[in-house]
Amino acid sequence: MASESEKKKLRPRIVVVGSSNTDLVVLVERLPNPGETLLGGGFKQYAGGKGANQAVAAARAGARVAFVGRCGADDLGAKTCMGLHREGINLSYFVEDESRSSGVALIMIGGRESENLIVVAQSANDGVGRSDVMAASDTIRLAGAVVAQLEVPLEAVETAAELARETGIPFILNPAPARELPAGLLNKVDVLVPNRHEVSLLAGKDDVDEAAEELLKRGCREVVVTLGGQGVQIYNSGGRVDVPAVKVDAVDTVGAGDCFTGWLAVGIAEGLSMEASVRQAVKAAAISVTREGAQPSMPKRDEV
Repeated sequence: MASESEKKKLRPRIVVVGSSNTDLVVLVERLPNPGETLLGGGFKQYAGGKGANQAVAAARAGARVAFVGRCGADDLGAKTCMGLHREGINLSYFVEDESRSSGVALIMIGGRESENLIVVAQSANDGVGRSDVMAASDTIRLAGAVVAQLEVPLEAVETAAELARETGIPFILNPAPARELPAGLLNKVDVLVPNRHEVSLLAGKDDVDEAAEELLKRGCREVVVTLGGQGVQIYNSGGRVDVPAVKVDAVDTVGAGDCFTGWLAVGIAEGLSMEASVRQAVKAAAISVTREGAQPSMPKRDEV
């Protein structure tokens, strides 16, 4: 039986470059139409941000996680640091930015499928740059996978991709919020993890199959498209593999994609096949939507 020190050595290392936010959530019976005011929604506050969410997901999946990002010198930033520290995440590269406030996301959740609308404010996340990522270069070179999203400036994402490519480490990009990406970045992406909307916007094609194939042509080695209740589709040079969703009663879908990405990264870092990594991540994401909040909903390894 392995000792505690041996178990720690076996845990994969993940570096997440990204955002941290405090989610201010209003729960409503349905999402409002433009110009409409709805009354009676419940209010809740959770730790969030795509980068921090994915870091927590990976940590609960059993990885040793380092988080590269920024927060403001305010109460929300202090609370964020405390929460990430409790998860055992390395915060050596999570910098306090005295010139900006900590990240805040305004979220509405409602409707039959517990769909969401999200607006993210300008914040310390916008100050994350090349120097922040370079400060973590030694840690990145020891990682089993590097993960990034698009809630921080593109130069930070591109720097992470460059460092990962130089050392042969898988670079996983969750292209959210969706935006057009330079060809040079797509060429460095080992695993792109978009949803249906994001894959179509990136490729300029409405059909998911056509969009994924286009992104493979542009240099991505694998494209893993999350389709919510319809499951996940994996695209690579060998074709397409469909992985079904796990049927659950959804309570809150915020953070489900981040849960999936964090768990996927851990599976890849552990050396699992892409299909096995996706199946594990699908189970984790299914558990997360049965709970409220982004980070609080992330399951632990023994649950999955």
